[in-house]
Amino acid sequence: VQLQASGGGLVQAGGSLRLSCAGSGRTFSSNVMGWFRQAPGKEREFVASISRDGVITYYANSVKERFTISRDNAKTTAYLRMHSLKPEDTAVYYCALETRGRIYAKQWTEYDYWGQGTQVTVSS
Repeated sequence: VQLQASGGGLVQAGGSLRLSCAGSGRTFSSNVMGWFRQAPGKEREFVASISRDGVITYYANSVKERFTISRDNAKTTAYLRMHSLKPEDTAVYYCALETRGRIYAKQWTEYDYWGQGTQVTVSS
């Protein structure tokens, strides 16, 4: 399984970005997708997850109302739209697959496949 995250960059506080995660085939569309982030010196933390059919979404409290996760299984791509970005959102963002159907899994160790990460930097 290969996952390729992209779309990161430098943005001012209050700005927006959209991250993409391109995956491969049936494995992508049949599993939960999640986004995590890791800031320097900090643990990798859960950001959002989405069920395989895209109906159920789940967010960390810190990003609720600002971030939106979605997926297009026909394109085997997941997205993370980020609005009202804050300097504390600065991190490397990773997409991941969870193969046991646990939409509410929040520990990075519960996810099985990972993309390479994309840097998001929010300036104040």
